[in-house]
Amino acid sequence: MIAAVFFTGVDWFVLLGYFVAIMALGLFFWRRNNTADQFTAGGRTLPGWLCGLSIFATYLSSISYLALPGKAFVDNWNAFAFSLALPFAAAIAVRFFLPLYRRSGEVSAYSLLENRFGLWARLYASCFYLLFQIARIGVVMYLMALPMAVLFGWDIRIVIIVTGIIVTIYSFVGGIVAVIWADAIQAVVLLAGALLALGILLFDMPGGPSEVIEVANSHDKFSLGSTSLFDVSQPTLWVVLAYGLFDNLRNFGVDQSYVQRYIAASSDREAAKSVWFGALLYVPVSALFLFIGSSLFAYYESHPEQTQEVRVIVAEQKMMQAGIAPDAPEYTAQLNETIDGLTEKDLGDRVFPHFIAANLPTGARGLLIAAVFAAAMSTVSTSLNSSATLVMSDFYKRLFRPESSDSEHVYVLRASTVAWGAMGTVMALALVRLTESVLDIWWMLSGVLGAAIIGLFLLGIMVPKIRGAAAVLVLFDGMLLIAWMAASKTDYWPSQWSDVASPFHPLLVIVIGPTAMILLGWILSKLRSDKKSVPTPE
Repeated sequence: MIAAVFFTGVDWFVLLGYFVAIMALGLFFWRRNNTADQFTAGGRTLPGWLCGLSIFATYLSSISYLALPGKAFVDNWNAFAFSLALPFAAAIAVRFFLPLYRRSGEVSAYSLLENRFGLWARLYASCFYLLFQIARIGVVMYLMALPMAVLFGWDIRIVIIVTGIIVTIYSFVGGIVAVIWADAIQAVVLLAGALLALGILLFDMPGGPSEVIEVANSHDKFSLGSTSLFDVSQPTLWVVLAYGLFDNLRNFGVDQSYVQRYIAASSDREAAKSVWFGALLYVPVSALFLFIGSSLFAYYESHPEQTQEVRVIVAEQKMMQAGIAPDAPEYTAQLNETIDGLTEKDLGDRVFPHFIAANLPTGARGLLIAAVFAAAMSTVSTSLNSSATLVMSDFYKRLFRPESSDSEHVYVLRASTVAWGAMGTVMALALVRLTESVLDIWWMLSGVLGAAIIGLFLLGIMVPKIRGAAAVLVLFDGMLLIAWMAASKTDYWPSQWSDVASPFHPLLVIVIGPTAMILLGWILSKLRSDKKSVPTPE
């Protein structure tokens, strides 16, 4: 691979120095994590700006770092509508959700569901959240390993396993305080790397920034997509905006990862500050990454020889995914055939790693790769910590050993961290064989696994009279609707059933599912209250 030649000793020094610093930070907090409350809530004494930086770094995972530029490179700025919905979701979370969590005193976000509906609701939400985190860890780790494979020509599966072990150890060593402080440091590394890459992109063009803007604009790379109000089968501006509102509400309203930041903050005001800080910082930074993608398109349009290099790399990865070794008969012919069949969409997630490898100066490559690792590590360590917290609080302590000691809780937290790190790594390995845009895959998984959870929370807030069997019925019907909408958009849906397939774009799963649950819950509660109000005959 081309990049292995260019990764110098200075680059290695920068990259390894970053790892040493982060691991040292985790070890610094090791002795302070001798209680379950320290591991999960950091003593509830942290300032809002620190928790906000952690929220921002968690949001800005390798999904944003690599997939957002890839999306803009292939399509346009349609994904920015997701970010535009963030302030609205943050406002709702601060107004309705945050006070509930702060008053409860519980470290689990889903203890509120038990108080509202019963134990079944808490366990349902916790189970789906834990599944959701396996998917999230897998996608993030895959995107972290991808540039390593491009840089060094290593087997991406080996990179995933090695990096999975490193991140799991780091998460095991540190508790929530170490995770949050590391996130704050990683946020700075992320922004520094992105700004450096963009500067090199803009000024490495013959015509400078003006040529980048001209070329990208001539190909509609700054468009927000279709503005049709009635086309619900495509990811129009309004579809992505609606998806962004509900998915960001899931993030800021019911996601255990974020709720733990609220609980770790020193006061209600600091907790609210953390939400606004993280949300409002992400909006311009997501625009920065989309602009990087548009700039990459202009750059590679003017450097066709580098576009061909990317095509070769992508083709080689596809051959690897298909299990075809380089020493196989007719490998060269199959490789050339694969190259000829590639579309622009196939190149999207690979372009930024290639640019880092082929064009950045000595030392800068090490910083950018450290930034990619920072993006992944901040998200994965957060996911591992929050997953371990739920395993301990919602299952071990709540179901199996209510009278268990604090030392047992710490043991369960650490064991769960290792378990979820292993499962997330397996998920990342499974993603290696998927060739679609990783951002599309992630959005689909996010919508399906998060839709019913946010629907259940909103049902509890907006339909105060519904309880018991009626709530179970609403959840069951909502899950059926979500499953139908998701399954009918996959290749596994029978062709003879095409007439009953969902007409909606998959992104609308997390919009329509919760909305339908709220409406059904309101109808059932109305019918029940009307029935009670009918006078009995004398």
